[in-house]
Amino acid sequence: MVSFHFIPRGDLHVKKMLACLTVAVLVLGVAAVSAHAATDLIALGALTSSRAGYYTDLSGLNYTLENGVQANLLGGLGSGIAWASGNTFLALPDRGPNAVAFDPLIDDTVSYVARFHTVSMDLEPTPGGSLPFSLTPTLRATNLLWSLTPLVYGSGAGLGVGSGVPPINNFLLHFFSGRSDNFDPNQNSGNGKDARLDPESIRVSNDGLNVYVSDEYGPYVYEFDRILGIRLRTFQLPAHLFVSNLSPVGDDEIANNTSGRVANKGMEGLAITPDGKTLVGIMQNALIQDAAQGGAAKNLLRLEMIDIRSGKTIHEYAYLLTTGSGVSDIVALNSHEFLVDERDGKGRGDDSLAKVKQLFKIDLANAVDVMNMDGLTAAANAVNKSLFLDIVTVLGNHGITPDQVPAKLEGLAFGADVSNGGVNTHTLWVANDNDFLQDFDGPNTNPNNFYVFGFTDADLGGSQYVPQQFRRW
Repeated sequence: MVSFHFIPRGDLHVKKMLACLTVAVLVLGVAAVSAHAATDLIALGALTSSRAGYYTDLSGLNYTLENGVQANLLGGLGSGIAWASGNTFLALPDRGPNAVAFDPLIDDTVSYVARFHTVSMDLEPTPGGSLPFSLTPTLRATNLLWSLTPLVYGSGAGLGVGSGVPPINNFLLHFFSGRSDNFDPNQNSGNGKDARLDPESIRVSNDGLNVYVSDEYGPYVYEFDRILGIRLRTFQLPAHLFVSNLSPVGDDEIANNTSGRVANKGMEGLAITPDGKTLVGIMQNALIQDAAQGGAAKNLLRLEMIDIRSGKTIHEYAYLLTTGSGVSDIVALNSHEFLVDERDGKGRGDDSLAKVKQLFKIDLANAVDVMNMDGLTAAANAVNKSLFLDIVTVLGNHGITPDQVPAKLEGLAFGADVSNGGVNTHTLWVANDNDFLQDFDGPNTNPNNFYVFGFTDADLGGSQYVPQQFRRW
């Protein structure tokens, strides 16, 4: 508190000194009000569960896949991550352990059944620790994804590995899997009867009963029952996202099409607005027809706004890559502003140095709908973006060198607020896809890491963070 006393009228020197003091106090006061800790790492944890010498999930699958890998192998959890209220998160692996070379005719994919895991994330304050909190992830459940109606599987003819039908299928349960030949060659890639699914992002409905999953093969956006794992709905996406000539080999599929998504670079990210009414999906890379136009269109990624009630795509917007090779996920700050995960493929797991792992903030409030625009026109109407977080830099500040930053930081989610040093802090969770290549107690382990970043409202540059409005169920 500063006290002001009467100063004699003629004491001009003292009055000038008091004026300077007053200005200094005001400046310091403004600085104190506006000062805040920038977005920073507050916790780091890894999920590992070992049984019989390898990491296992809770699926109960006890057979061997076509490439000799166990069907219950735990890995790839960071392809997608979703907050489900409290300390509960859902972690989504992609199409499975296909890093083991065994059959190039199906891109080394296997009949790994699509699934998601329920994980408890316990944050505990660590006064005096290297980070403000410790993180303990615990695997709670594994849910398999299936269809009540029959799906199309590959016959395996000429492959020598058998059909693509998972051995646990029965009359009622038709499971989705990562086998690349599980499709109807007479339909385009948007055929919801295809059994192939490469899940890349997941979100939870506000009532907690259902989950939404986006994929790369279609691309598809499906709704599943959270407890049973049964597919409930297929959302309608624009036809220009699909390819017409399907192949189990990704390179062939790219070469034989002039439009649609690039193989293995479909709808990588999916957000849900806080009110639970809208999904926003983003493609990982430019569509084939957009990239063919050259120029800015080569860096054009299309975002699809999907109305959950009707199941229809209502708007399409344009996003331009800055320095990354693609986008991995998107998460909603509020009803119209989003964070987008733009990255390269460098870092841990690639035996290289990570460079680009950045989150950009975008605003769709006044964005131009580009649904019927060609690539160049759409690129000219791309949404504005601003850098929110440079993950490589922040991790480097905590001694995590670029060779230890995972190459595939792919999952984004917000979580519950915490008190950090007496300051209410929002949490942003980032997870890595380790491609199922985690060595068991080996020297080159690439664990399923979860990085927790803390930020305050002051870090948002005028934007407002609105958490998802979960209801009890």
